Amino acid sequence: QVQLEESGGDSVEAGGSLRLTCSASGHPYFNYCMAWFRQSPGKQREGIAAIYTGSGTTYYTNTVEGRFTISQDNAKKTVYLQMNSLKPDDTAEYYCAAIRHCPWQYDPTVGWTIEADSGAYWGQGTQVTVSS
Repeated sequence: QVQLEESGGDSVEAGGSLRLTCSASGHPYFNYCMAWFRQSPGKQREGIAAIYTGSGTTYYTNTVEGRFTISQDNAKKTVYLQMNSLKPDDTAEYYCAAIRHCPWQYDPTVGWTIEADSGAYWGQGTQVTVSS
């Protein structure tokens, strides 16, 4: 079983940056796809970025492509989400998840479809608030 803990959420002004951290413990970690999701009140949960721990291959939705960067430190079992050029629309609770299947569906109009399977492991979330 994998335990996940997010940190790094904060309140920032539009245009600012934050780095979220997801620390994993337990087994297994490798050969999972680690992903970041977010959810704001009244909206559906949205998968925004993912990384395959085995190869480091990354996946993004178009809403964050070019602004956010997902990375990993496998020695520390840690995944990061560097968020730049933040917008008020980025305000949400951000969740780290370990999902069994990396994204396989790509559409140029939306980017990669990042979804969690029923066996996914979740962190408790960290709040990001971006003010205009």
